Amino acid sequence: MRHHTGRWAFPLVLAALTTGLVAAPAAADVSPVPAQDVPAQSYVALGDSYASGPLIPVQTGQPAGCLRSTNNYPAIVGRTLGVPGFQDVSCSGATTENLAGPQAVSGGENPPQLDALSEDTELVTLTIGGNDIGFSSIISECAVRSPQQPAGAACRDFFTAGGNDQLAERIDATAPKVAAALEQIGERAPDARVLVVGYPALLPDEGPGCFPLVPFSPGDVAYFRETEKRLNAMLADEADSAGADFVDTYTPSIGHDMCQLPGVKWIEGLVPTAPAAPVHPNALGTAGMAAAVVEAVSEESVPVLAP
Repeated sequence: MRHHTGRWAFPLVLAALTTGLVAAPAAADVSPVPAQDVPAQSYVALGDSYASGPLIPVQTGQPAGCLRSTNNYPAIVGRTLGVPGFQDVSCSGATTENLAGPQAVSGGENPPQLDALSEDTELVTLTIGGNDIGFSSIISECAVRSPQQPAGAACRDFFTAGGNDQLAERIDATAPKVAAALEQIGERAPDARVLVVGYPALLPDEGPGCFPLVPFSPGDVAYFRETEKRLNAMLADEADSAGADFVDTYTPSIGHDMCQLPGVKWIEGLVPTAPAAPVHPNALGTAGMAAAVVEAVSEESVPVLAP
């Protein structure tokens, strides 16, 4: 592995609400990177729903239950960089176990994601870890608990009962799993540049949030914020230890969280206003994440071929 200087899937009970709402942005009038400057001939995208782009048009690939979009961040990166050999094996609901093992989803089984790698692979992106700490169930749990104490922090109190922060412990327990995955990537694709892509800001980076639009009390918003930053910090540490690069998508997404207006927000709320899964990036979000990845790969700012 060369060194170079998001089951995250929230239950899709509100999926039907995304139909016919805000359309994806028009394609940017940008040419791909010239052939002689293409940074890699082969690119494999690994990861969970923050990579796959559930419900963002156009959904593609098999099995259908992986909910991959032709406008997820890996696809945009592949188009922008002009990579001729692009393979997206990301899958909604994936954990670190599904990198080396199969994943059963609607419509079939997604093979072990690492099987897509080879000695010829030159670029790898990985977004993983959120599902290992159970963020889907965390959001579901807190969406019920937090509104019951809008002046308190019922969700934080639930996960820190007894003096131990369960979510911090889950993040710590996930670290060696991410380390093992990166080691396996290095073994299968020894010459690849590997980028661990972090998670964007779900909630405002400061302040109380936007209760009741997003039904988390100010205390719980602060707790979520701390937890997501802890998760991203762990991923950054593991990337550094493995000789990989960490791509920070949190910082560029500040001010584009789920509390913002349509057309500004990159993350949809529990009731989406654009075609995307609840509590997941929309088309603006995947374009923003792609821009961070492209900049990391090219070491300069390059306009992305957004959807």
